[in-house]
Amino acid sequence: MSTFADSLNFVSKLTPKRVLNISKILSSYYYTRFTKKPVQWGLPMTVSIEPTTACNLRCPECPSGLRSFTRDTGNLKLDFFTKTIDEIADELLYLIFYFQGEPYINPKFLDMVKHASDKGLYTITSTNGHFLNKENAIKTIESGLDRMIISVDGTTQETYESYRKGGKLDVVLQGARNMVKWKKEMNSKTPHLIFQFLVVKPNEHQIDEIYKIADEIGIDEVKLKTAQIYNYEDGNDLIPTISKYSRYHKTASGKYTVKHKLDNHCWKLWHACVITWDGLVVPCCFDKDALHKLGDLKKMSFKELWQAKPYQNFRKLLLGGRDKIDICKNCTEGCKVWA
Repeated sequence: MSTFADSLNFVSKLTPKRVLNISKILSSYYYTRFTKKPVQWGLPMTVSIEPTTACNLRCPECPSGLRSFTRDTGNLKLDFFTKTIDEIADELLYLIFYFQGEPYINPKFLDMVKHASDKGLYTITSTNGHFLNKENAIKTIESGLDRMIISVDGTTQETYESYRKGGKLDVVLQGARNMVKWKKEMNSKTPHLIFQFLVVKPNEHQIDEIYKIADEIGIDEVKLKTAQIYNYEDGNDLIPTISKYSRYHKTASGKYTVKHKLDNHCWKLWHACVITWDGLVVPCCFDKDALHKLGDLKKMSFKELWQAKPYQNFRKLLLGGRDKIDICKNCTEGCKVWA
């Protein structure tokens, strides 16, 4: 499926209600930037929901991989998922089945995707690719999933496992081949298949090779992603030497800082949110341990929560200075509209 075809597929999900909602979000976002007052019209157009916090790998910059959460590990329940999504589906456009963990570990994952697809939502997931056997490949295509991101952070086993601890590159590449094969066999245009290459120092010399492998397999697109490093101030072995692939730069003092200026506004806080497997709503994907809980969907509806005082207070806090919020200090993404 070409990038153009994927774009057409996305546009096909737009409805008058969703277009109206997007216009409300944009209007309130720019009104807020102008007035410096936290005004929010509409509902989110993008929601990330967490199928599970469990993972089969042990990646060094991932709380799931490090088993370092203070919050509980568990699986999203199908009945809770359908109730939550049904409330906001008319306005929602993107539904991302990922936050922490490996989605395919949840046995009901593809049932949830099917439900969302039936609601006309553009559905996305991100996977480490170790569960894409023939059966899951066929079920994934049948679910109607629109986009699949497969993490392939190296083109040799040695390089790949330097970050994807416990991973097997040959299993991932075979899983990708399974997806390509069964898309053709089932005459399906979806999902749009993406190899995501997290650029770190150990793999930066293999960037050209990942494009060749993706082309050989029949993957639709390759995306290079910069890595968020938790302890970057004194340098880190994962920080790339190629500057354009690094979120950080070295100062005259020898310390490292985030490259981009922290502007006191955030598009993500107006158009998106994250829902954890157990129903907590947090501002964005940088709050991996759910430290900034803005509400609990087991206790109130989403529409109530979205306009409630905790959410408004957090938006107000952000307008006063992103550098004062821990999860914002290491973020270079939130300011961009359509990020």
